[in-house]
Amino acid sequence: MRYLFLMDPLDTVKMNKDTSFAFMEAACERGHEVFYVAKGAIFLQDGEVFFHATRVTPQRQPKQPFIVGESATLAAHETDAVFIRPDPPFDEEYLMNTWLLDLAKRHTFVMNDPAGVRTVNEKIWATQFTDFTPRTLITRRQDDYAAFLSEEKDIIVKPTNGHGGKSVFHVREGDLNANVVFETLTNMGRFEVVVQEYLPAATEGDKRILLLDGDYLGAVLRVHSEFDHRNNFFAGGSAQAAAITPREVEIIAALKPHLRLLGLHFVGIDTIGDALVEVNVTSPTGIQEASEFAGERLADRVIDFVEIEAAQVK
Repeated sequence: MRYLFLMDPLDTVKMNKDTSFAFMEAACERGHEVFYVAKGAIFLQDGEVFFHATRVTPQRQPKQPFIVGESATLAAHETDAVFIRPDPPFDEEYLMNTWLLDLAKRHTFVMNDPAGVRTVNEKIWATQFTDFTPRTLITRRQDDYAAFLSEEKDIIVKPTNGHGGKSVFHVREGDLNANVVFETLTNMGRFEVVVQEYLPAATEGDKRILLLDGDYLGAVLRVHSEFDHRNNFFAGGSAQAAAITPREVEIIAALKPHLRLLGLHFVGIDTIGDALVEVNVTSPTGIQEASEFAGERLADRVIDFVEIEAAQVK
């Protein structure tokens, strides 16, 4: 089969951490052809979607994690699967790619489904599951924020479209920079932000739980360094073994029918304590760390799934 990976530039890939690299490696070892597609390298002509693609072979060589091969222009019907893997933010470029990939779905399997990716904002979508989420405010208004801070005393403030722990602030009532944080993240009231009650369990880490077609795949606990309150790996967090709790089993069961309906086959949910805080659908990470603790290469199970789905499209 021929697999395409729409993703950030190859020179940004961290071989020992990147989930896309793990997928590409597992696919290559099965004998599939693997191609890299840059953002902006999808086009539509005469009603058909095409990709400017470059064949690559991943290898566990730190100085050269990819052997870069020939470039080709491939029509959607000449491919078997497309993995949507660029990091957020979900901007106009990301939106355009999902529109084009909507049309490509007639000929190739796309993971995750472009319409599902458009539907699920990773910070906002989870808030509908109020039985599982922390108390949350989404606003651009200073007075809403001030009232929430007064009520909760201890909060987290973050952008609606960030990733990797970027621009996540821990704010307490009375902090002299409380207003500056809000003004900066909202760009003086031009954009909404997410404001949530602070969960004390965050000091013990947050858990990334990976789901495959709505079912549990693996998990890893992310623990912050002594120099930062953020647990994300990109913010210096470290990985520890994790098992899911009965409460998290309930959360997964509640999300599963919604994720399947939206075609969101590979998803990473984040929990703190017993609370669901995010549902990541654009380019979920953590599979290499979760694999280490699971004692198996979880990417193989993902490729198993894609092989079946891709065969059904053809």
